[in-house]
Amino acid sequence: MPARRKTNDRIHWALGIVSGLLLFLLLPSLTHPLLAQNVSLGLSLTDGRVKSFHFSISSYFGVPEATVIRIREQYRLSDEELPVIFLLAREARVEPAVIINLRLKGMSWWDISLHFRLSPEILFLPVNLVRIGPPYGRAYGYYRQYRHQKAWGRVVLTDVEIVDLVNLKFVSAYHRIPPERIMEMRASGHNFIDIHDTIIKEKGKGKDKPPKNKPGKKQKH
Repeated sequence: MPARRKTNDRIHWALGIVSGLLLFLLLPSLTHPLLAQNVSLGLSLTDGRVKSFHFSISSYFGVPEATVIRIREQYRLSDEELPVIFLLAREARVEPAVIINLRLKGMSWWDISLHFRLSPEILFLPVNLVRIGPPYGRAYGYYRQYRHQKAWGRVVLTDVEIVDLVNLKFVSAYHRIPPERIMEMRASGHNFIDIHDTIIKEKGKGKDKPPKNKPGKKQKH
């Protein structure tokens, strides 16, 4: 009996240690749900398409890639909001943190633009389309109607519209491809991570490269 009791005591002691270790490991995620969410947020950064998108943002706006990633993780922003922050910061000549703090106070992207007296024209690229469908139709309707009248005060663009406009401008300018091509992909329901990745793959296949002259044939002028 004493030997059996000692064995049982050892089993209970071992189970107690295991339970304590499990509780220690699980406690942070149970008491700090935001921390657990940040972990999952960080895991998405291992996606090659997302990393490539962040690199392009870094290159286009001239900011360290680590800054792009830190801002995205720290403030729990979507990837497509990042170009908006850096564009507004560049145009307003302030640090990105200034834009973010105004956003955290509940201001819309449009309100932030007005706060710094930025012209809405910074959001647009000229496009060679007579009719523009969603999601750009409403915004470009205002653009064509008011830009020459200097009557932008009558217009209010939504957060979604501004995100679409800024990413259109960023991806088109960075890759040097017509904005109409991006509008077409966006109208088909693709997000900008997918659009950016598609363009990179197309360039890798040489779709954007000029045709080479065949040997023995002179180039026409």
